[in-house]
Amino acid sequence: MNQRHPLPVEGELPAAPVPPSEPPPARMPLAQPLTDAEIEALQQRIVEALYKCFDPEIPVNIYELGLIYEIVIAPTGAVDVKMTLTSPGCPVAGTLPGDVQRRVMAVEPVTAAKVDVVWDPPWTPARMSEAAKLQLGIDDY
Repeated sequence: MNQRHPLPVEGELPAAPVPPSEPPPARMPLAQPLTDAEIEALQQRIVEALYKCFDPEIPVNIYELGLIYEIVIAPTGAVDVKMTLTSPGCPVAGTLPGDVQRRVMAVEPVTAAKVDVVWDPPWTPARMSEAAKLQLGIDDY
């Protein structure tokens, strides 16, 4: 995203650029811990939110691509996500984890979201769902 910054007036320091994406703030703690049933329902809503998250170079959502390795939800509403990328040189490596974090935080009643990018096990097309393979025309994995 290109941001325009005005030129400084003589003798004035230029304004600092705005960071591209600030992590979302944590919410207030829950009044009561989530039950197992509430955690299960929250897990499904988080997965649904991740179905709307795409790598711009691949027309399949990141969940069906197999980029999400683990979603752990604490009774406090804090969520830890372990994800990977298709390769360490992935062009969206700097933005996709933040997008995942924002999407998870947007799901009520998540109180905090942490996203860790991991490389073990490495991602391969075999991690994709059957629907993703069908959509991309891949049938030999």
